[in-house]
Amino acid sequence: MATMMKAAVFVESGRIEVVDKRIPDVGPNDALIRITTTTICGTDVHILKGEYPVAKGLTVGHEPVGVIEKLGSAVQGYTEGQRVIAGAICPNFNSYAAQDGAPSQDGSYLVPQGLCGCHGFKATAGWRFGNLIDGTQAEYVLVPDAQANLAPIPDGLTDEQVLMCPDIMSTGFKGAENANIRIGDTVVVFAQGPIGLCATAGARLLGASTIITVDGNDHRLDISKKMGADIALNFKTCDVVDEIMKLTGGRGADSAIEALGTQLTFESALRVLKPGGTLSSLGVYSTDLTIPLSAFAAGLGDHKINTALCPGGKERMRRLMNVVQSGRVDLGVLVTHQYKLDNIVAAYDLFAHQRDGVLKIAIKP
Repeated sequence: MATMMKAAVFVESGRIEVVDKRIPDVGPNDALIRITTTTICGTDVHILKGEYPVAKGLTVGHEPVGVIEKLGSAVQGYTEGQRVIAGAICPNFNSYAAQDGAPSQDGSYLVPQGLCGCHGFKATAGWRFGNLIDGTQAEYVLVPDAQANLAPIPDGLTDEQVLMCPDIMSTGFKGAENANIRIGDTVVVFAQGPIGLCATAGARLLGASTIITVDGNDHRLDISKKMGADIALNFKTCDVVDEIMKLTGGRGADSAIEALGTQLTFESALRVLKPGGTLSSLGVYSTDLTIPLSAFAAGLGDHKINTALCPGGKERMRRLMNVVQSGRVDLGVLVTHQYKLDNIVAAYDLFAHQRDGVLKIAIKP
């Protein structure tokens, strides 16, 4: 077996480059995965721009689809050559947070003030790939705590069909789950990028009877209807808050899901909620948020605000792939482009600037 591999690493703010790196050694609880497909996430763009701090030289990426190349001596129930995925969040389930029902917060810590230009910025050790350890935009990735995190891919599913499971699907569905959706609810989903589209699909699966999607891109709004949206609103052509209040007879939405990470979308999501409604926040925010007094009813509106980091672990991945295999959701349509790993810098440029109708890019080492 070769000793070196190609990997996309963070060099400095504005620069990710493909370099040669040593293939990692496999410890007893690890698995070495040969990556067959991975992708670029919006969080990776935050890293590229220097908005989220990672170590220089770290391999980025956190969405692995591949084949087991080598198993650690303590990992049981898997075979080398088996097709697998692992969640973007790969907890070991040993921490207090994990055992208290929040495995995505496994080993949470705070970045020192000023390091990323903000105060008390929360990072999570549950998110290790491309954050604390080398990630998946490479020919190989080392999966820690493999027994807890490897999920076999069902026969008949392609890489592209399961590519959304490690992060985008898990995150979007968690946003819907956190929205406290009940059968017959009206749900608004702000932003129809890949995560927002998955949140729309998740809201439909959970029983929402009216799903309203909001975006400034008509193509994405059209796709949202395929994911389950009943009404699609372009914020460039209408006052979204007024329109949603009219559509709900002045009652407001039962739930709103924010899937972008800006002050405007967060505030709009809060303004369309009914009293007692739930705001489910999925966006990664780069600046402080302000909660408007009126929208928050001065703190007297019985509102609930839930945040989320995508759940990981093999059971979560198994359930998501079951949904894909059942045909209830087709997320392969979100993969709009394909690039080789050698050309990932061009792929980042395309994705960061949202050209050519890009949603997700399949990166093939």
